Amino acid sequence: MAHKILVASTNPGKLKELREMLAGDIEWVGLSDFPNVPEVKEDGKTFAENARKKALGYAKATGLWTLADDSGLVVDALGGQPGVKSARFSGDKEAERGLLDHKNMAKVLNLLEGVPKDKRTARFVCCLCLAGPEKVLIETQGELEGIINEQQAGENGFGYDPVLFLPKLNKTVAQLTNTEKNAISHRGNAIRKFKPLIKNLLGNA
Repeated sequence: MAHKILVASTNPGKLKELREMLAGDIEWVGLSDFPNVPEVKEDGKTFAENARKKALGYAKATGLWTLADDSGLVVDALGGQPGVKSARFSGDKEAERGLLDHKNMAKVLNLLEGVPKDKRTARFVCCLCLAGPEKVLIETQGELEGIINEQQAGENGFGYDPVLFLPKLNKTVAQLTNTEKNAISHRGNAIRKFKPLIKNLLGNA
């Protein structure tokens, strides 16, 4: 019998990505299947703390094992900002997604104006947490290292993809195909670490 696991997201793209990358005897459901469950506040100081909080909170509310993630951009020259505030770095809470991404990137580029290339190191970080109602079951973290480009480049992806430049590939993340991105992305790396652990967990469940 398939094990039902809740993904703490209403994003259908994230559900699809997990189904593809974590194929197996699992029935994935999303938060849209539980419209009456109250939202868990993401007020942790780290990505790991937020992922843990969401996974435990929604697992307690639904009784299901819950997989949550928190991710964002960490820029060394900005002392780790935008970090856990990546999604709302510009302070604009009302803008639609595309415009908000643009404003967030513009703020990062503005803050880094005049900073030399070798000091513009940054990375995408993704923390995954699977929890039951009582305890954390699995935690993994994935990263993707790069440098902040001086301007946006590329049409693919979302968030800060157009400004994170990957020197080895000589492209920004937004200039990669979906297949290329999934092979190296922070979320992909976290999921690849997660895969054998959940397989083992379900084998012993």
